Amino acid sequence: MTSTVPALGTRTAEGSALQAVLLDMDGTLVDTEGFWWDVEVEVFARLGHTLDEAWRQVVVGGPMTRSAGFLIEATGADITLAELSVLLNDGFEDRIGRALPLMPGAARLLAELHEQRIPTALVSASHRRIIDRVLASLGPQHFTLSIAGDEVSRTKPHPDPYLLAAAGLAVDPVRCAVVEDTATGVAAAEAAGCHVVAVPSVAPIAPAVRRTVVTSLEEVDLAFLRGLMTEMR
Repeated sequence: MTSTVPALGTRTAEGSALQAVLLDMDGTLVDTEGFWWDVEVEVFARLGHTLDEAWRQVVVGGPMTRSAGFLIEATGADITLAELSVLLNDGFEDRIGRALPLMPGAARLLAELHEQRIPTALVSASHRRIIDRVLASLGPQHFTLSIAGDEVSRTKPHPDPYLLAAAGLAVDPVRCAVVEDTATGVAAAEAAGCHVVAVPSVAPIAPAVRRTVVTSLEEVDLAFLRGLMTEMR
């Protein structure tokens, strides 16, 4: 993946139609945010450390480098970031190999976007090895492209992943709807200029300009996403 990040989008007078939908993965489409925390707890227990439950909200939605780095510093564990990343990815891959529950409404939304030929991208802070395993269950046909956290020089909360996804789809980020479940992902999408639908998974997210908060993907369909663009006129 190129490290060259396209410029931020600029809304034009005619730029009010939905061009693409960009979707986060963990906690948004698949019910796996709890998997990551469980694996982190188990790995650090083997290292002789107990994780504070309050740290869960610190690491949720973050890239591996930030989350794992924070936990190493917080616990003082004698392990490198590279070593810990391998252990966490191995543990998570084992978990999703046993079960991969979808979030309510995810399958229906993906099917509708695919049927209506809406350009769709999966944009995740997870590593490529994890994304490819999840894509096999979600159905790779539902996504025009995917962006992994280890394929960009700066991942969420920076805008780079969403800017790269928009560029890959040849669309304006301003005319993209992003669906996210964490404050980190919301920050990345908003920094890219996208309109965000937040579906909070672990920590609450407040509504804001260009940000709509819902309780479940069951509230989201193509008409809803197109309506967001109409409201921007």
